[in-house]
Amino acid sequence: MQHSVLDRIYLAFLLILIVSFGFLIFFISFFTRRSLIDEKQITLSNEATLISSQAITSYMSGEASSTDLASMFNYYARTLKSDIWYVNENGVIVATSGYFEESYNGDGTEKASSDKPTVAIMKKLPHSIYSLNNNYKINENSYQVSNFYGIYSDNVISVNTPIVLTRYNTQTDESENFACGALIIHSTTEDINSTMKSIYSITFIPCLVIIVIAFALLQIISHKVIRPIKKLAEVANDYSKGDFDAETGITSKDEIGQLAESMEYMASELSKLEQYRHDFISNISHDFRSPLTSIRGYVSAIQDGTIPPEKQDRYLGIVLDETNRLTKLTQGLLDLNRLEIYGTYLNLSDFDFIDIIRTTLNTFEIKCIDKNVAIYLNNHAEVTQVTADKTKIQQVVYNLIDNALKFTPSGKNIYINIVEKGEKLVVSVKDEGIGMSEDTQKKIWTRFYKDDTSRGKDKGGTGLGLAITKQIIKSHNESIDVISKEGEGSEFIFTLAKANETATHSGETEILVNGSNMK
Repeated sequence: MQHSVLDRIYLAFLLILIVSFGFLIFFISFFTRRSLIDEKQITLSNEATLISSQAITSYMSGEASSTDLASMFNYYARTLKSDIWYVNENGVIVATSGYFEESYNGDGTEKASSDKPTVAIMKKLPHSIYSLNNNYKINENSYQVSNFYGIYSDNVISVNTPIVLTRYNTQTDESENFACGALIIHSTTEDINSTMKSIYSITFIPCLVIIVIAFALLQIISHKVIRPIKKLAEVANDYSKGDFDAETGITSKDEIGQLAESMEYMASELSKLEQYRHDFISNISHDFRSPLTSIRGYVSAIQDGTIPPEKQDRYLGIVLDETNRLTKLTQGLLDLNRLEIYGTYLNLSDFDFIDIIRTTLNTFEIKCIDKNVAIYLNNHAEVTQVTADKTKIQQVVYNLIDNALKFTPSGKNIYINIVEKGEKLVVSVKDEGIGMSEDTQKKIWTRFYKDDTSRGKDKGGTGLGLAITKQIIKSHNESIDVISKEGEGSEFIFTLAKANETATHSGETEILVNGSNMK
């Protein structure tokens, strides 16, 4: 059986309440009972002092016998509802009230009385108190709650009060105190138990009311919390089935509202990812199908004689170019997949970044001449030594310049700007091309993505260059970003870690490639 979150909350809350009230009632009852017992012990001690001043004094002076003493004890016992013993200084039990014996007949059968004591004597009283306990201390004020060594059928409060009387010493002509035993008063705990039952009943009702009110409030609070959670679960289930248009409908500003907003944002991104997947399949299909179609067409034409032998070398060159394009496309896809899954193995070294730019630009000289595009280097950094993987950073520079050259019209310029920012070297490659929309800027890092405006113009591109570039920069723990506006060109900016503080360049603007002057 599946339990909901609400069920678990209810059970946990109920358990907390039960344990809390259980401890509360336990401590209240424990300390209350102990306080009542202490209070009764003081009362019985005071009564024992009063009885001794009257009855025991008469007995010790010879005015009353032990039988008279027992009769007086019986009177006091009925008033106190207690059993009273007098134990002399030798431990001998001289007289008792026999109060608890009234519960039984002489044959041991129980008397039928509505006012009978609730405690009975279970065995014959011994001659001496020491028969019950050899270590019993007559001359100490003490009390205990027990069946008094098995004498009584139930627990009683037994209070031992030493008796100290005053007599006149004719020899010294002075008054002196002397110990003459103790009074032991045994009282039932019936009144204490009755008081405790009243406390329990008084405590139980408020606790029950508090529990009912607490659960009512919990129901209200849980309804406001659980209902949105159930809605989130339903929407998450819709998302798992591919329905990214489902909405939570939760607009609160609390944590649940933030979670709902995050889920809807996630669904929006997943929906875009699904579109990216379709575009990826479309792009890769197009990029593989176009060269394959060209290769098949030219090979078929050569095979059936449509292309004469004297022209076959030219068309075989085209076939070779298309084959190289497929090889480049496949290798780029494999490289990117390896970078994303296994990360990049970096062969770090210190080198001058300016040398990388010069070396890389040598490969674009012919293209710049053909397109009449000039490339400027604006170096505002004195320290251009960086720590990085030289080969992979050269690939980054190549990809960014190649991308800028594709979208820069004839007669326009490309600028490579270098500045220092703390421990970083900030490099930007800026063109004067067609620029990009904000939506395109989010997609350019996706593999095989090509802007629709460039399709048909750049048949040699694989759509993997920028994706590979981002992975390489990311593997160096650096950042790369793009700033672009439609009709005003694009600027790609990335950072590299500087190697040292030794100046290597004076910082100046330099024309590295000028296509118009080289024609």
